[in-house]
Amino acid sequence: MNGRQWRTTIAAAQAGDRRALDELVEGWLPLVYNIVGRALNGHADVDDVVQETMLRAVDNLGTLRDPDSFRSWLVAIAMRQIRDRARRRTSESLADDAAQEATDFAELTVLRLQLEGQRREVAEAVRWLDDEDRQLLSLWWLEVAGELTRRELAAAVGISRQHTAVRVQRMKARLEAARGIVRALDSSCPGLREVTARWDGRPDSVWRKRLARHIRGCRRCAAPGEAVVPAERLLVGLALVPIPVGFTLSLALGGKTAAAATTAATGVGWSAKVVAALTKPAVAMTAGATIVAGGAYVVTQPDSAPPRAAAPPTAASTSRPKAPSPTAKPSPSPSPSRTRQALYGTVVDALDKAPDPGARPGDLPRRPETGITSTGGPKAVMQHRGDSVTLSGRGYVLVRWQISPKSRPGALVMPAWTGLKGKLFHVASGGGRRMDDTFAENADGYTSGMGGPRVGYTVLPAGTQQMWQNEYFYVDGTVTLVQNERGADYGLIVFPSNRDAVTEDILTGPAQGAIRYGLVRDTGEDTAPVPQYVTRSTPADASTVRQKSRVTG
Repeated sequence: MNGRQWRTTIAAAQAGDRRALDELVEGWLPLVYNIVGRALNGHADVDDVVQETMLRAVDNLGTLRDPDSFRSWLVAIAMRQIRDRARRRTSESLADDAAQEATDFAELTVLRLQLEGQRREVAEAVRWLDDEDRQLLSLWWLEVAGELTRRELAAAVGISRQHTAVRVQRMKARLEAARGIVRALDSSCPGLREVTARWDGRPDSVWRKRLARHIRGCRRCAAPGEAVVPAERLLVGLALVPIPVGFTLSLALGGKTAAAATTAATGVGWSAKVVAALTKPAVAMTAGATIVAGGAYVVTQPDSAPPRAAAPPTAASTSRPKAPSPTAKPSPSPSPSRTRQALYGTVVDALDKAPDPGARPGDLPRRPETGITSTGGPKAVMQHRGDSVTLSGRGYVLVRWQISPKSRPGALVMPAWTGLKGKLFHVASGGGRRMDDTFAENADGYTSGMGGPRVGYTVLPAGTQQMWQNEYFYVDGTVTLVQNERGADYGLIVFPSNRDAVTEDILTGPAQGAIRYGLVRDTGEDTAPVPQYVTRSTPADASTVRQKSRVTG
């Protein structure tokens, strides 16, 4: 859901629309859970603080004057609840923390997001931070992951952006020191074993300083063994930690029973669906899913006009070589139903040639849009082999590529579309850049392209069509996209989209280093290309899906 749609939803909720309130609770609960969970490192109080945050947000929604500030307003409420909880804790409760500890959020982050290597190291290092640093990190982590802006982070902390920058830098320095401790504890340094002989295994600030002092003076522990990647580069684009199985938000209204709580909640405008979402355990979530209690994120678009024939081909749409197609000369006088069935999925595989840098693509044909439901929410981030997202409905989807040859070059195993029910078309390529364009690296060290001599190359399987930074698809039915990362390092971000967004992307032209216009593959008919790696079956290993732009069965 884009900003305009959220503004509409918030305004509707303020006006008493219960369905809009449902969407707000379902859409923003995962963000609040991640902020509170990481700030409290999974303490048993997480449930209460998240619950209190959501209750206060709903109770005070009418006081929000600017819907554009909803996210920063909600985050500020969460941070106030976290600080209030800290003030309420007494010395006696501090002594009972060991008994009150619930799921370690650092461990939950590692398991639910399947983190490995230095990403795992960052998550585990969080345990060594003080409460104040963890609170700040809970926001900074989400800023780096693209869930919050720096303005929203500063507003939540309640200080200026300049002061926020200073505090973030100090927190990052302590985080890097904690990463060094995590690495050292995995080593076999005799001196470190001697230092930790009387350590009870619980991270705290005293032992952090002792271990950091040893590491600074120990050649063995200070040597990282591999290049240390800055934490912000490791966290960029990571998904929210999914709400775990068994996580429950009960309506704790004065100790009332569930029935009484339901009555009280509906009395203040809560719909039955919201009450259900806040009183039932969440269902099992796959890595990258961010929606709670059976909810799903839906992009709703008005019904469009029926599909029409594509505009005459342009240089952009005809620049790729054509291969003989069995649809070029249809058999005479077939029935319409048989023609549609025969035409779908019969595009012959052929390597496409990028259009000239100055060639503008033709118009994108108009297809019906009723909305796409995504199990991954508004932004499904798939960083590891086996991550997947299921898309259902009728509408457009953006798959954004992130190739990391600087992290791990080599042979790339393409993602696959599996379990297709209905139709799937590859309609356009955008983002202004094909992945085989010149390797580039910006000031922050982020890379784009397939690589270069200095960092190595990412190599596509023989015969695979070259992808662009933004690849657009049209779904009419249900299909699952599976990340098959093996060898070369890459990530995918999947967004429900719409025709207007696709058109804007492919017609924007070169900007911010982009060097090419997009490419339109859609004809508006069933003869439009389908992805090369797509199947109606659901194989145990999605990487075995054949490279064949043809769907049968």
